[in-house]
Amino acid sequence: MNQIDIELTGLRVKLMEMWDLVEYQLQSGREAMLNADHELASKVVKLGKKVNNFDVKIDRMCENLLALYTPVAVDLRLVLATLKINANLERIGDTAEGISMYVQNREAKFSPEMLEITKAVTMFDEALAMFNDCRVAYKANNSEQARTIIKRDKMLNKIYRKSDAIIAEFMRANPDSIEEGLALLSIIKKVERVGDQITNIAEEIIFYQDAKVVKHKTKNKNKDKGKE
Repeated sequence: MNQIDIELTGLRVKLMEMWDLVEYQLQSGREAMLNADHELASKVVKLGKKVNNFDVKIDRMCENLLALYTPVAVDLRLVLATLKINANLERIGDTAEGISMYVQNREAKFSPEMLEITKAVTMFDEALAMFNDCRVAYKANNSEQARTIIKRDKMLNKIYRKSDAIIAEFMRANPDSIEEGLALLSIIKKVERVGDQITNIAEEIIFYQDAKVVKHKTKNKNKDKGKE
């Protein structure tokens, strides 16, 4: 194995370590939300510093690769894709922190009825499944799997679009739940953003593997979020 291959392998390993950490944040954010677990929520927030350190480290590794080894073709695409995947992982970590902060600001658990009618847990579970499958696609260099992940974001968008009206109706019927409803709506919005960020990562896997840019096509499709 030549030196650039060694460096690229090290870069992928470091990205996987960050991926694992962010996945833990996201999973823990879900558990903290369901159980009103302030201790777990606090742990997720504290891990943000570690994620930021990964972000900086991976950026520097990419910069060094570009400066010292002048990669070309698939190697260059890997480095460029890693820069963008790294940025999206950091944002997903930030989102998990944001969700945990909403948990920290509440004393009680969310109403099971509100969680049920909004499909908030279903949405969260799908986002976690997409995130895990995206990781598998990256490790296996599987651009076809990445394409299927992009399509799955529609489900998250659909739940998100309906959540405003559902929660508003619930709050009208249960005036004491206004604060709770607003908090859950904010969390749903954050999970929808996670879906967008996972889509961004899947697009980078396709770019890296197939040398095809699909992000503008995806973004154009996303403009119809108000439509089905």
